[in-house]
Amino acid sequence: MTASSSGTNSPAVRLRRISKRFGAVQANREVSFDVAAGSVHGIVGENGAGKSTLMSILYGYYHADAGEIEVMGQPARIANAQQAMALGLGMVHQHFMLVDSLSALDNVMLGAEPGFFLTRAKQRVRERLEALMQQTGLHVRLDAEVGSLPVGEMQRLEILKTLYRGARILILDEPTAVLTPQETEQLFGTLRGLKAQGCTILLITHKLKEVMALCDAVTVMRAGQVVQTTPIAETSEAALAEAMVGRKVSLGRTGAEHKTDAAAAPLLEARGLRLRNRLGVPALAGVDLRLLPGEIVGVAGVSGNGQSELLEVLAGMRAPDQGRLSLGGREFEAGAWLDPALARALRLAHVPEDRHLHGMVLNFPAWESAVLGYQDLDVYRAAPLGLGLKQGLMREQTAGMMERFDVRPRQPELRSSKFSGGNQQKLIMARELAQAPRVLLVGQPTRGVDIGAIEFIHAQLRGLRDAGCAVLLVSSELDEILALADRVLVMNAGHVTGELPIAECTETRLGLLMAAQGRAQEQEGHPA
Repeated sequence: MTASSSGTNSPAVRLRRISKRFGAVQANREVSFDVAAGSVHGIVGENGAGKSTLMSILYGYYHADAGEIEVMGQPARIANAQQAMALGLGMVHQHFMLVDSLSALDNVMLGAEPGFFLTRAKQRVRERLEALMQQTGLHVRLDAEVGSLPVGEMQRLEILKTLYRGARILILDEPTAVLTPQETEQLFGTLRGLKAQGCTILLITHKLKEVMALCDAVTVMRAGQVVQTTPIAETSEAALAEAMVGRKVSLGRTGAEHKTDAAAAPLLEARGLRLRNRLGVPALAGVDLRLLPGEIVGVAGVSGNGQSELLEVLAGMRAPDQGRLSLGGREFEAGAWLDPALARALRLAHVPEDRHLHGMVLNFPAWESAVLGYQDLDVYRAAPLGLGLKQGLMREQTAGMMERFDVRPRQPELRSSKFSGGNQQKLIMARELAQAPRVLLVGQPTRGVDIGAIEFIHAQLRGLRDAGCAVLLVSSELDEILALADRVLVMNAGHVTGELPIAECTETRLGLLMAAQGRAQEQEGHPA
């Protein structure tokens, strides 16, 4: 059922029989639905379902092979982003389109300079932006260098930039993928305010809680087609999950509680880790950590409290200022630290938080990204001198990884950048798990990943733990920590503020520790 137009004569956007093919891949197949003016309309589906392709067609990045688009009741032929903006469309991408070395003000002006005399033009832009910020609540430090801004402020800047350019229909692609819970709430307040002012918002997301909390209607896509469009009042999280995947989906804790042998020797032990970031602020302030065989240790905390630096130090990506590490029978100290190649040799695998920056090379074909970091293994060395690489074997093994991890499309030759974020994540997980690690460090394993893939990745992590691996899981999603972890560490300002067995964890208690309140209460003699 198509959502009503909420009292307007014409929908803000009408899509009719939109089809798009990339070679052998049918990305969209006769997609049709309406988006009511002045509403928030969710678009959900598995990775590779065709959501982002559809929105890229609407914004002029791609051209549909067939179909029709109407914007505010008028037929629209959108050949490029400039034409989309002229029609009042604006798009905020999952990966921000900002220049880190420029100020926020300069980023807004870039490509839309209002005159030849920049000093005078800047003042006009500043005045208009200040009025917009007052009107929308999207407050940004206009003179700050973008690279110094927290992620939530970058998100506000991206939205402010589209509004400055006249957008009345906003397309948001996974807008909360890199936001903290607090930043997400702030964003939702802003979006509700924009809706009240008459804006129409199309929200692409994998987070069904967000859809239920924010949207007026939702369209579910699967395999490039629309499965259903329905008002939010007539559906539920469970119904949407089943429509997305085509079967019932089970998240949360499963089966009997896992038991860890607390007397076992740790597979990894870190002591007194200290590290200052590039601004000289302590990112790690004396962190101690033990990982036992057959356990998942979750690290909870608001992003930016040392979790990222902890992963990087343990993976050998950077050395601490102080501290010691025991791994695979080897001892390391700050002056002679582990490096990533040695970490892999000692059977430590790492799924990084930023899959684009540290997990793969986007211009590489998938088969090269699937062996990245492991290309020097003997199995890949060609005889007789081992100077070449067995590229055929690499392609063959990548095809097997794609089959086992349901990476779509199953094309080892396809450039890594052409896969959706969730399929990129599954490919990286497949690569790291293929070597049967004894220790796995994994950061944000399901960021930007659809609900079916979340279920699959969770099952892989549990299976690895049950096989005796020690898993360190960093996630900004408390639901994920509670679903997977056997033991939870909470970090705040570079300190471990608490350590709890999963049986003693609740969202409230973890939230207090994340704000460092739980530790203060315990010191005063009150339970956290």
